[in-house]
Amino acid sequence: MSNLLSTGLVFLAEGTTPDLKDKIFALDWQLAFDAIIVACAVFFLFFLLSYLVFNPARELMKKRQELIEKSIDDAQKEKEEALAFKKEYDARLKNADEEVNAILSDTKKRAKHREAAIIEAANEESARILARTKTEIALEKSKAKDEIKQEIIAVAGEMAGRFISDKMDADKQASIVDDVIKEMGEATWQQE
Repeated sequence: MSNLLSTGLVFLAEGTTPDLKDKIFALDWQLAFDAIIVACAVFFLFFLLSYLVFNPARELMKKRQELIEKSIDDAQKEKEEALAFKKEYDARLKNADEEVNAILSDTKKRAKHREAAIIEAANEESARILARTKTEIALEKSKAKDEIKQEIIAVAGEMAGRFISDKMDADKQASIVDDVIKEMGEATWQQE
C-alpha cells in the first residue's frame, strides 16, 4: 500500500497522469481538492440544515415536550381537584342526610306540640260544653222544681178546697190524696 501511495505522490509531483490500470487508488490534486470541497460543502450544509431545520425541529420537539408535561400536570391537578370535589360531595351528602334527620326530628317535635295544643284546645272546649250543659241541666232542674212546686201548690189548693167543701174524715182525706196522686201520676212525684 505504501508503494501505491508513493507512486501516486510521484505522479502528482511530475504532473503526468499515471497509468491507472495497475493501481486501485490513485491520489491526485484534483481528487484531494474535490474531496476538500465536498467535505466543506457537507460541513456547510450540515450547519445550514442544523440552523434551518434541526433547530426548529428541536424547538418544536421541546415545545411538544413542554406541552405534554403541562398536559400531564394539568391532568394531575384535575385529578386532585376531582378527588377533592368527590370528598366534598360525600361530606355534603352526609350532611344532607344529617339535615334531613334534623328536619324530620324538628317536624316531629312541632307535630307533637301541635297535637298537644289541639288536644288541650279540644279538652278546654269539651270542658266549656260540659259546664254549659251542667248549667243548662241545673236551670232545667230548677225550672222543673218550680213547676212541680206550682203543681203541688195547685194540688194542695185543690185538696184544701175539697177538704173545706166537704167535712171529711181521715179515711176520706186519704182517699182524696190517693186520687189526686193517681190523677197527676206517680212519675211527676219521682222527678225530684
